[in-house]
Amino acid sequence: MTDAASPSLSQGRRKFLVVADDSPEFAAALKYACRRARSTDGHVALLKVISPAEFEHWSGVREEIERQEREEAEVLLQSLAARVVAETGLPPEFIIKHADSTRTALKAVVAADPSIKILILATSTAGRGPGPLIAAIAKEGVGFAGRKLPVTVVPGDLTDEEIEELA
Repeated sequence: MTDAASPSLSQGRRKFLVVADDSPEFAAALKYACRRARSTDGHVALLKVISPAEFEHWSGVREEIERQEREEAEVLLQSLAARVVAETGLPPEFIIKHADSTRTALKAVVAADPSIKILILATSTAGRGPGPLIAAIAKEGVGFAGRKLPVTVVPGDLTDEEIEELA
């Protein structure tokens, strides 16, 4: 699998970037991104961040752990692709990045791809603030190598119907 699902379909379209993770609020961010992409003739890009393996003793073991994590990321993104296609009519772009943090991965991805026009995040549904990534971006910014990138923050507990009305 390459990092891009179907680059020929996304040429010339602005991208809505969503961080794919296992948080409960991810579904709201993805639904909103799909809805906005559909209504603006855009395209969804899904970023899956893999933390580097911290197994220092044997490089073969570390490489096997990283291979398994990449496979799991690919399976996750493939499972999300059907939902994105159903919502937008286009397959998403897959971006898998090894990084120490999601914020670090976001910086690298956005700096490398000027067609990413909006980052879509959802607030935490746990009721303890907006979530660590949104809090970090609000406090420190992301610093996209001089680029200005709008960040859309979606309430993580929105229903599908509420998202349809908003987007």
